[in-house]
Amino acid sequence: MYRIVQKTALNASVIQMDIQAPLVARKARPGQFVILRVDGQGERIPLTIAGCDEQAGTVRIIFQMVGATTLLLGQKAAGESIPDFVGPLGTATELVGLQRVCVVGGGVGCAIALPIAQALHAQGANVTSIIGFRGAEQAILQKDFAACSDKLILTTDDGSLGRRGNVTVPLGEMLAAGETFDRIFAIGPLVMMKYVVETARPYGVPVTVSMNPIMIDGTGMCGGCRLTLVQDGQRVARFACVDGPDFDGYEVDFDEAMARSRMYAPFEHAAREHVCSLLAQAGEA
Repeated sequence: MYRIVQKTALNASVIQMDIQAPLVARKARPGQFVILRVDGQGERIPLTIAGCDEQAGTVRIIFQMVGATTLLLGQKAAGESIPDFVGPLGTATELVGLQRVCVVGGGVGCAIALPIAQALHAQGANVTSIIGFRGAEQAILQKDFAACSDKLILTTDDGSLGRRGNVTVPLGEMLAAGETFDRIFAIGPLVMMKYVVETARPYGVPVTVSMNPIMIDGTGMCGGCRLTLVQDGQRVARFACVDGPDFDGYEVDFDEAMARSRMYAPFEHAAREHVCSLLAQAGEA
């Protein structure tokens, strides 16, 4: 069993948990993920590692309560345990040799972007971070990004915090003004990553995207995270969980990935409604 050492609500729907898992904490690197189950009969879900404390033997996960399993996980309290917590899985983000980088995070994807920014800062790179949210109520991890960024830009769609607009606006302004980066890391909703790639394309800056939003079982067996890459004019199939989750953003067919992700929406909605009904019944008992 894996004990929940600490639980913190970052906003109304996003939860941060530190899980006692010393073997995972010892090996985990930025960009990797774990597979967990909330109970012995529950589904397996992948969650990207948001940080580790090797001395304490804890692994941090940050998740949004949007589906059935994340909703159930969010009901767990500090001191309780979950039965399965396997990792680290996936290929770690390649950071070697980078000296000037831009890390772009959107929404809860900022939880995945943060350890990348922290690792780059620790190795002496100049880090520009751009983080974006729908509004002030959804904003998370601002202080953490400020601590590891040479420049931090915060945006909200409604202008209630930071700059009004999305993350591509300040990115485009910096690139147009002549700022250069060894690499851009983009982590967030698929549509956000697509437009970060398109913003960078005219300038030829390499863009790494994390395709964790389309992962399901984390082993490649379900086929749900299949995506198409275009390499030298050829379309090739890859799986986000076993071949990634990081990919060259210029190679990803984002339109296909977004269409595929929408296929599962009715099933996810039905599962969430079922869990909500069970929780409501338990509250009335």
